[in-house]
Amino acid sequence: MAGQSRKWMILVVTIWLQAFTGTNFDFSAYSSDYKSVLGVSQVQLNYLAVASDLGKALGWSSGLALMYLPLWVVMFISGFMGLVGYGVQWLVISNFIALPYFAVFLLCLLAGCSICWFNTVCFVLCIKNFPTNRPLALSLTVSFNGVSAALYNLAAKSFDSSSNDLYLLLNAFIPLLTSIAALIPILRQPSLDPLPDDAVKRDQLIFLLLNFLAVTTGLYLLFLPSRDPSSARLLFCGAIVLLVLPLFIPGMVYARDWFHRTIYSSFRVEGSGFILINHDDLELHKELLSRGNSLVDGVSYVENGDAYSNQIRERDADSSEGCCETLIKRDPLVMLGEEHKANLLVRRLDFWLYYFVYFFGGTIGLVYTNNLGQIAQSLGLSSTTSTLITIYSAFSFFGRLLSAAPDIVRRKVYFARTGWLAIALLPTPIAFFLLAASGSEVALQAGTAIVGLSSGFIFAAAVSVTSELFGPSSVGVNHNILITNIPIGSLLYGLLSALVYDANASPDIDMMPNSLVCMGRKCYFLTFVFWGCVSILGLASSALLFLRTRKAYDHFEKNRRSELLY
Repeated sequence: MAGQSRKWMILVVTIWLQAFTGTNFDFSAYSSDYKSVLGVSQVQLNYLAVASDLGKALGWSSGLALMYLPLWVVMFISGFMGLVGYGVQWLVISNFIALPYFAVFLLCLLAGCSICWFNTVCFVLCIKNFPTNRPLALSLTVSFNGVSAALYNLAAKSFDSSSNDLYLLLNAFIPLLTSIAALIPILRQPSLDPLPDDAVKRDQLIFLLLNFLAVTTGLYLLFLPSRDPSSARLLFCGAIVLLVLPLFIPGMVYARDWFHRTIYSSFRVEGSGFILINHDDLELHKELLSRGNSLVDGVSYVENGDAYSNQIRERDADSSEGCCETLIKRDPLVMLGEEHKANLLVRRLDFWLYYFVYFFGGTIGLVYTNNLGQIAQSLGLSSTTSTLITIYSAFSFFGRLLSAAPDIVRRKVYFARTGWLAIALLPTPIAFFLLAASGSEVALQAGTAIVGLSSGFIFAAAVSVTSELFGPSSVGVNHNILITNIPIGSLLYGLLSALVYDANASPDIDMMPNSLVCMGRKCYFLTFVFWGCVSILGLASSALLFLRTRKAYDHFEKNRRSELLY
């Protein structure tokens, strides 16, 4: 019983880590001040944002570190990387020291790398302690990474609402302090024991309650804006209380019998059918796979997997094939959970479609938030920048929570997770075309909310989709290959927006010393149109990926339900 309590303590501290380590989302809050202090152009400012995103491409280094170092050591290395990366940047923007542009670029790279290392720590904690409900644990904890900007916005206003460089100081110290708070639960991780069926159901109920609490936190941050430092301090304390409330969940473990009798019968949530491991740990899963079986939530695909694959391909070959049919049916995935090493992964069309979904969808949302400060400034809405950051953060949080929808509603509404990705991308082009069509404050807030909601869903669903399509054992390496699109997209999309911005900037506008400023809708009109067209490509890629993987998901669901009958 004590082990079960410690398991939920691990989940709570993972929520804390995610909530306070999404420090890249508040870049737009201080980017204009950075531009003025460094005396750089919009293109050079974009390169600093790219450096932060480039740190995520170094995520493989955290996996390498975990091979030789304890998890808590890797966590503190992440904290100290952020302390140096953001702390020295604060000294630069506060004019305490002067550094060359390349040195600042390296500091942004180090700060971005710290975020990725923290994410790896959180993923490992969830996967190790919640093997049965892994997608639910991942979607819940990753969701809180989206609310980081809103929390830092409140924290900064609590001290000094006029000082934007304070964000960098908070980015430097808060993640390290959170790591200290998480140390004892991480050192006292419980041993992994197989859970009985009643314990699995109890865990699912607790996840449902935690998601309700998470929604309450998001609504609290969204609809209770701060107007002065006093109200900001009060709201920030309230947000901390909401983050502490999940600590009472371990007590609910001891009251499981009462919850089972009175609540569970009314709020029944079936376990995720997309979990690619059985109730035992990952090592047992690997052992069974090596014997020729693929265990998918208790469904066993025996060594006739190749025969089944051949039957599927032969049946597809018999049907008439046009150009689109050929693209859909050419070497599709026929079984979920098959392991794909890196050399096999990059030869699969499904992977590249998935890569383009992320590249043309979620990554654009990240670039959009990096430019949010300049977008608001160009429309004469600089005073609303912090509000826009909160809106993006809150709706990104809700989007991440919604990524758990396939696992929560699957008993009544079954739909492949790749289909949910396509649905999540549908609003993105609408948002960018709305931003291009209108420069009003309402349109800017609505577009920001839609982009945050869509990109948040994609960010949170990515780990589960990667695991399902290309195997759970290789998910660490494969996911790091996938997110290489983030620095590439940040460079290309950000460079385009910066070039358009600088081309329309006027030296006659004397708003910021040492830098050119662009004012008016022309600053981002072409950028919004381009981003909208690119996101349509992402929508098309997601639809094609869904059509190619639908049979694998349907086959899995059919076998899962047949197993439940016995």
